[in-house]
Amino acid sequence: MLEGKRQKQVAGLLNKELSDIFQRLGLSMMDGGMISISSVKITPDLFDARIYLSFFKVADSFAALKKIEERSWEIKKELTERVRHQLRSMPKLTFYIDDTLDYVDKMEQLFKEIKKKDS
Repeated sequence: MLEGKRQKQVAGLLNKELSDIFQRLGLSMMDGGMISISSVKITPDLFDARIYLSFFKVADSFAALKKIEERSWEIKKELTERVRHQLRSMPKLTFYIDDTLDYVDKMEQLFKEIKKKDS
């Protein structure tokens, strides 16, 4: 299903504000690695937001995700303050691990192995 214009606008706003909040709260650097928000997807009714986090050189991404989820109330509180004039209600935030970079790396390794076997 295609995203509507309002969905894209709200997702962009949440992405920008969440990136600022993560930097301010010190969540963008964790366990010797970097965490960034790769994308935000929002439902058509604007009640649920899925935030996909990209972990770069983080030892345990599941533990880092758990730390972020533990501070989600703090993140949501600050986000609500920042967007209260643009949104009627604050969507429910759900955090997910974005594993597309791992998938791309795995595919590249497979292609290299195939190329070696052909040579």
